[in-house]
Amino acid sequence: MVMSGTYVAEVPLKGSAENHYKRWKSENHIFSDAIGHHIQGVAMHEGDWDSHGSIRWNITCDGKPEVFKEKREVDDETMTLTLRGLGGHAVEKYKVYDVIYQFIPKSKEGCVCKITLIWEKRNEDTPEPINYMKFVKSLVADMDDHVLKGQNGA
Repeated sequence: MVMSGTYVAEVPLKGSAENHYKRWKSENHIFSDAIGHHIQGVAMHEGDWDSHGSIRWNITCDGKPEVFKEKREVDDETMTLTLRGLGGHAVEKYKVYDVIYQFIPKSKEGCVCKITLIWEKRNEDTPEPINYMKFVKSLVADMDDHVLKGQNGA
C-alpha cells in the first residue's frame, strides 16, 4: 500500500495572479465571509497576515467540521504560499501534510493556481488524501468570484 505521495493540479482562474496571491497571503481573515461554506473561521496564532507564521482554520471537508493548524511560508517572487500542517484533523492522519499554492499569470487578467499536496500517512489504514485535494481545489476555484468582485470594483 502507498504510504506517501504528491498530488498536483492546476485550477484556471479569471482573476489576476497578483490579486489571488494577495488574497491568499494577506487577507485570510475574510475567507469565512467570502467562502463560508468551506471556511468557518480563521485565527492568527503567531506572525502576521503578510509573512511567515501560523494560522488555525475551522473548515468543512466532506460535510464534516474540521480544524487545521498550519505554519505558512511565503515567496513573493514566485507568488507561492506553502502551508505546512502542524495540527488538526489532517495531521492526525498524515505525518506530512503540505499544501503549496502557486499563482501563475496566464494573461493580463487570468491565471492558473498550481496546487501541490505532499503527504505521508501515519499508518497503512489511512486513505490517501484525495478528499483534501478536492477540498483545496474547490477553495481556490470558489474564491475566484470574490477576487473578481474586488478586481472589477463590483
